This record gives sequence, C-alpha cells and structure tokens, in this order.
Amino acid sequence: MFRPTQCMQARLRLTTKQVGPGYYKGNRTGSMGRFGRKKGTYIIEWEKVRTYVVPEGLADFKLSPFVTKRMEPTRTLYTKTIDHGHKEATYPRAYTGKDFLKEWSEENELEVDELRLRQEEIDAEQQSVETETTKDEKQ
Repeated sequence: MFRPTQCMQARLRLTTKQVGPGYYKGNRTGSMGRFGRKKGTYIIEWEKVRTYVVPEGLADFKLSPFVTKRMEPTRTLYTKTIDHGHKEATYPRAYTGKDFLKEWSEENELEVDELRLRQEEIDAEQQSVETETTKDEKQ
C-alpha cells in the first residue's frame, strides 16, 4: 500500500479511522459539556454555552426591505408564463442547450464569425464538387 511521505503526512488532517474509538472531530465549535459516568448521559456545562448579547436599541429598530413588497417578480428568460383561466402564473423553466448556444455566440463573436466563414468555404467546396460530378454524369 502506498503512503504519503513523512513531510506530507504532517500536513494531512487526522481522520476517524487513524485514531481510536471515541475520537470525534466535530466542526471546530467546541464542546458545550461532558459525558457523564452513566451510559448515554451528557452534562451541559453552562459556562461553555455560547450566549449572544443583543445590541442596545434593537427593539426600536425597524428593518426595511431593499425592494418594495408591491413589486412583481422580475421575469427573466428562464421563466414561462401560463394562463390559468382568470390568473397568470409564472414558473421557472430549465436552462436548455439553445440558451447555452445563444449566450456562447453572444460572448464569442469572433469565433462565431470564423466558424461561419469556414462553413461558407466548406459549402462552396461542396457545391463545386457537386457541379463537377453532375457535369461528368451528363457527359
């Protein structure tokens, strides 16, 4: 089995498979208590519990939305409107391949022009070959 070199191993994090049972990595928040002597008990140590102080004057503070609530949702290219008798409903629609090609052609105009020129050259060659073959068939 391959193993990392010693200097690489120093940089790797410990996994639960590398240490014995009972090791819990968690997500760096720290414990808020300890396990009791009886199986399945956890004792909360209130000194470790995080508490947050509410700033002064927050009770009188009024949050206002960035956009008025009376505004209708903005219709984008990726929504479809369906009429349900007396009411219109707007639903999101999937991003399709045509949408991708349209965006790509708008962002890469030079490349699209090159491809068009190449395609025109190929079409011209094919037409000349077809005209030659029709002339040969007539003779």
